[in-house]
Amino acid sequence: MELRTILRPECTTCATPGSKKKVLELISDLAAAQYPDLSSQAIFESLLARERMGSTGIGNGIAIPHGRLPDIDTPVAVLIKCEEAIPFDAIDNQPVDILFALIVPADQCQQHLSTLSAMAEKLSDKQVLKQLRKAENEQELYQVITA
Repeated sequence: MELRTILRPECTTCATPGSKKKVLELISDLAAAQYPDLSSQAIFESLLARERMGSTGIGNGIAIPHGRLPDIDTPVAVLIKCEEAIPFDAIDNQPVDILFALIVPADQCQQHLSTLSAMAEKLSDKQVLKQLRKAENEQELYQVITA
């Protein structure tokens, strides 16, 4: 899947959310603002439910929060670069500063898994990660991740 089809520039931001809960709320608000059919609260609850099963912090300062919603028909992505890393219960116990969130239709399990896998692979590229961390604004962040 072409990343530009699920990640809009408006869903890419540099922020200082301060906590895991606040960054999940920010993800929910950004996605809901761009997709009126989505409820910010429903997105938040979906992300939180997934986090309760185990942290989506995959290490190296990266988290890939994700959730499924029955009321949507296309995936929605959000990319956040935290100005200050936040505690996220990652597998390496390190704070997180890059988050790629994915909200998918409940019935698209395989697409969900392949998109998550592709994003994890892209974020494991040290050069991409370095460029994301050096990005000074949303436009640069979006350009790096969609290149």
